[in-house]
Amino acid sequence: MHNRHLIKRGVAACALFSLSPALLAQGFVEDSKASLTLRNYYFDRDYKGTSAQSALREWAQGFILKVNSGYTEGPVGFGLDATAMLGLKLDSSSGRTGTGLLPFDSSDRDPRDDYSELGLTAKVKVSNTELLAGTLNPMLPVLLSPPTRLLPQTARGVHLNSKDLEGFNLNAGWLDRVNQRDSTNYQKFTIGSPNGRFNGAAESDRFLFIGGNYQWSEPLTLRYYHAELEDLYKQDYIAFVDNRALGQGRLKTDFRYFISSEDGAAKAGKVDNRTVGLMLTYSQGSHALGAGYMRLDGDTAMPYIAGSEPDVISEGALSSEFLNTKERTWQVRYDYDFTQVGVPGLKGMLRYLHGSNIELPARLGGSGLTESEKDIELSYVVQSGTFKGVGLRVRHAWYRNDFAPTASFRDDNELRVNVDYTIALW
Repeated sequence: MHNRHLIKRGVAACALFSLSPALLAQGFVEDSKASLTLRNYYFDRDYKGTSAQSALREWAQGFILKVNSGYTEGPVGFGLDATAMLGLKLDSSSGRTGTGLLPFDSSDRDPRDDYSELGLTAKVKVSNTELLAGTLNPMLPVLLSPPTRLLPQTARGVHLNSKDLEGFNLNAGWLDRVNQRDSTNYQKFTIGSPNGRFNGAAESDRFLFIGGNYQWSEPLTLRYYHAELEDLYKQDYIAFVDNRALGQGRLKTDFRYFISSEDGAAKAGKVDNRTVGLMLTYSQGSHALGAGYMRLDGDTAMPYIAGSEPDVISEGALSSEFLNTKERTWQVRYDYDFTQVGVPGLKGMLRYLHGSNIELPARLGGSGLTESEKDIELSYVVQSGTFKGVGLRVRHAWYRNDFAPTASFRDDNELRVNVDYTIALW
């Protein structure tokens, strides 16, 4: 099966490159670009109390090469993108795997020394509408695959994006496989299931989505998406972001509402959830202060695709996602840009999240449970000189809960350090 997919990709690539050299030169080659991203990542999650595994701790080096063609000329433009990724183990052991940086053998948890993958994406463009087919990196509220580990999660399928209607950014697509961030193989979709929320072994062959953004006015953007993970769950997403001047600063209002239920055969079990979140952030000069509240209603937790990041207002939390059944979460966040004190490129963040009213199965603690997380982050991008563009980010979290020791989320102190550098090759 894997070889057949490689053959199909090769045939598609040959078909594109068999176009006349003159045609290719007119946009296909001239507008092409390539970049190489180097990412060095250290991940250290130190569990507190009695635990079957005392820590997750790994260090790895990643390389991401992207080559994007331009489009052939004419009313219908054709192009081809390629992404090659390589991950190398710098430090790990069988007792410390599971960070998501490196794949490991399921029998003895022995980490791999390296792993790699190649993705090809054919593309067609008409006016301001673009169709992508092949390897995709979805960045949608119903499937968010950000680079939160060494290499990003990718998916296989078709994605249509259109900006032909003024003010609208429309997306629709069909995906049939996912390649996790610490894997080289395409797999069927599964549902995220920490604390045994759903049947995490249930699989799906199809993920469908449609939706987009509408720029209602300069400060206000409206968003809506509908998604279906066949025979597992379906989900509607309604949101708006309003960012307008207020006094001497700006007030950003970020509202997100997810409505989820089971789909078809409901192989993952019952899904009944409504998650609503509101984040208000006031920024002035170098300072930004935010406060948010999120609440889950219904009989289950909020579903999302395993390996992706749920696009809720608690996004970016390191040790938990605050999406347990019936949970109520409030947070405060402070960001500071050091440019005005003479250090451009240096930014800092402090955040505290507290979740309560959590319901888990009796074996994991029952009802009325709580969890909390404190985050601190410093990031710096070199502004000039030989190392211009090199980015350093250090994040530390302290996570605590009153769940049973066998729960998926356990008390921990977590440190993440990554250095990123992207080189434009042409």
